[in-house]
Amino acid sequence: MTHRILIVDDEPDILEFVGYNLKKEGYEVETATNGREAVDVTLAWHPHLILLDAMMPIMDGFEACRLIRTTKGIDNTLIVFLTARGDENSQVKGFDAGADDYIAKPIQLKALASRIRAVLKRKDINEVSEDAIMVDGERHLVTRNGEEIVLPRKEFNLLALLHSQPGRLFTREEIYDAVWGTDIVVGDRTIDVHIRNLRKKIGDHHIQTIKGVGYKYED
Repeated sequence: MTHRILIVDDEPDILEFVGYNLKKEGYEVETATNGREAVDVTLAWHPHLILLDAMMPIMDGFEACRLIRTTKGIDNTLIVFLTARGDENSQVKGFDAGADDYIAKPIQLKALASRIRAVLKRKDINEVSEDAIMVDGERHLVTRNGEEIVLPRKEFNLLALLHSQPGRLFTREEIYDAVWGTDIVVGDRTIDVHIRNLRKKIGDHHIQTIKGVGYKYED
């Protein structure tokens, strides 16, 4: 997945230099020159992470951070302060406003890229761990993060099969035999339709397609 990063700073040279190098790292990059603009871009573009200066015109970084943290839909955006204000009081103020990390300028680009990767990795790990799918065959019950998901019988049987051995590749023939039986003829696209329906209900990333072979379930 390509992560989107919003750089917010009132110095054009910083925006150009940091933006150029983050694009080289493979990120999608947008920029803003003050806190108010940062909030507007965040609402429209939904970046994964914001690099936020502290002292800017119109709205400073601390106020922008607090506003983002209290605005539904963008409140879980990662926010990392990147500012020349490296004193302890400013850092405390940044974390109190809701920052995920605080980086003092100047910083080497390799170190900045490493800090960004670390913050993004923590978020990715947390999102996956919070997306827990449980399958109870005896009660014909599927839950996602504790909430019940109602599935038709074939979809349940298909998910139960894949979920029974995470990481194992099940061929299309194995799936047909286990879910529909060997004495029933079904169309070639039947599995694909059921897989598509399951992905809508449990999330796209759990069931992986191995083109021309079959499917496997990943936690």
